[in-house]
Amino acid sequence: MIKHRGFPGRLPGTDFQFVIRRGNPRGVTPLKRLERRPDRRPADRRADAGFIQALWDHFGAEPFERGNLDAGRLSWLFGREVIPAEDPFDPESYEALLRIDPAVVAISFPEVMDK
Repeated sequence: MIKHRGFPGRLPGTDFQFVIRRGNPRGVTPLKRLERRPDRRPADRRADAGFIQALWDHFGAEPFERGNLDAGRLSWLFGREVIPAEDPFDPESYEALLRIDPAVVAISFPEVMDK
């Protein structure tokens, strides 16, 4: 599992984690699309925005390996702002390639693209 050096470990000032320290010995947590409802807590929305900002700052529009990025946090963006960059895609692989869809990010998180 690749560790993304320089990637923030969590949203500053919170316990919302962005990366994991080590792989799960019982198996990789699969990525799956989680629905974001309009009534989500503001803190959760800030965590999503902070995570997509960190992804954009670190990787831009280039494909990146899942590596040590937190599956739970990725799943809130998966299938919309973060999409598979390979076919076939294995949602249970730390080596799976992902990429950011800038057009969707511009709609969902316009503040990320304005920076």
